[in-house]
Amino acid sequence: MSHSGKIIKVNKGGLAEELGLLAGDLVIAVNGRKLSDIIDLSFAFADESIELLIEHIDGQQETIAFDKDYDEELGVEFESAVFNGIRNCGNKCCFCFVDQIAPDMRSSLSIKDDDYRMSFLYGNFISMTNMGPRDFERIHKLHLSPLYLSIHTTNPQLRVKMMHSKRAAQIMQQLDILDSMDIKYHTQVVLCPGINDGEELHKTVRDIGERIPHALSIAVVPVGLTKYREGCYPLTMFDREKALAVIKSVENWQDEFRKRTNTSFIYLSDEFYLMADYPFPDSKYYDGFPQLDNGIGLSRNFIDEWNMQLKSNMERSFSYDRDLYLTIVCGQSAGKVFAPLLERLHIKGLHINLLPVQNDFFGHDITVTGLLTGQDILKALQQQAGTCDGVILPASALRTGEDVFLDDYSLQQIKDRYNKDIKMATGAVVLYQLLTDWYAVKDIREKNIYTWQSNAAYIK
Repeated sequence: MSHSGKIIKVNKGGLAEELGLLAGDLVIAVNGRKLSDIIDLSFAFADESIELLIEHIDGQQETIAFDKDYDEELGVEFESAVFNGIRNCGNKCCFCFVDQIAPDMRSSLSIKDDDYRMSFLYGNFISMTNMGPRDFERIHKLHLSPLYLSIHTTNPQLRVKMMHSKRAAQIMQQLDILDSMDIKYHTQVVLCPGINDGEELHKTVRDIGERIPHALSIAVVPVGLTKYREGCYPLTMFDREKALAVIKSVENWQDEFRKRTNTSFIYLSDEFYLMADYPFPDSKYYDGFPQLDNGIGLSRNFIDEWNMQLKSNMERSFSYDRDLYLTIVCGQSAGKVFAPLLERLHIKGLHINLLPVQNDFFGHDITVTGLLTGQDILKALQQQAGTCDGVILPASALRTGEDVFLDDYSLQQIKDRYNKDIKMATGAVVLYQLLTDWYAVKDIREKNIYTWQSNAAYIK
């Protein structure tokens, strides 16, 4: 199936602007080749002589012929990376986070993508239960590597039970196919107490570990449970004791893999260490943070960046000519990380109020910053006591590329209803800059941050 790519932005000074393309135009074909996604476009556009079939906003079609450099891109942004519709997930996983979102939220938040193209392009995790021979042939032909795979268990019967899909049993055969094609992949396990932990996790780690070097990593993340679980499979959260047992088990595996491959290979999400009140591993154990966008090593990375800022600015003296009261908003988990770091920051005249916000919207068991909502943030700000001159909000709570929170509260609504200077932080470096020079630093944004899409990715 092929379709057309809708242009939503023409980059200034780019080839598309030179050709007279506009936002709203549709890219239908390149050199007679129909397009299913930006992967097709990228390969077709590698030619130096191009015939571009465009449908303009008025419905008129035009073929534009031109020559270009081999590596010259079109210079546009598309409405979607996939032109023929994103493939949805047909599974009914017992741990699915999308099934636990609040009722009456916008429909886009209930979409479960399970598309191998989005896996290759953006690192979204896929189950492969909706893939057939033609999909694997295309992956092979275009060498779409690495992919990001939701494994959960290598026990076929248990995987069927967890995902409520008969095709889930094919996981080992599908990995065999990818291995034979020399396709590499990162994997993840959403760990559910009493279901796929313990000996089942050991089996999964052994089975995936045998597939090195095609298997690049295993990420283990705890199941997340909201208060909206009516009709969902009965699950429990990890407590401190169970989280600690998982950490100790994984540490043993890491020791073994480091002897074999000089990497840890298997990594735990930050939540396990926070639940167990256990120190995060040193950065060397994350081997370059291969699954940072999946919440693996975010805290360690933040801590290291913060310490680097402190070290590189040891000789500088920061101060304000009058008292400045700033509030830093974060999730309950991040609050545990931030508190000791902020204690080491001594700036004359600066008073910091760390405000870990409780998640009333999804439920108090949801503690990550990326799932905070606008209404919970606003309520916490309005209830805080004391003086406040400005607020630093986490950009990770906004939907990617938008100034909107998950509950459809906009950033502007919070600014209007909480009449203070509000700025966004995207990481340790920006946060440090804001605290040391509040009046000079403007809002700083990055689109590729750990937000809803990344959180939603591990629910497949």
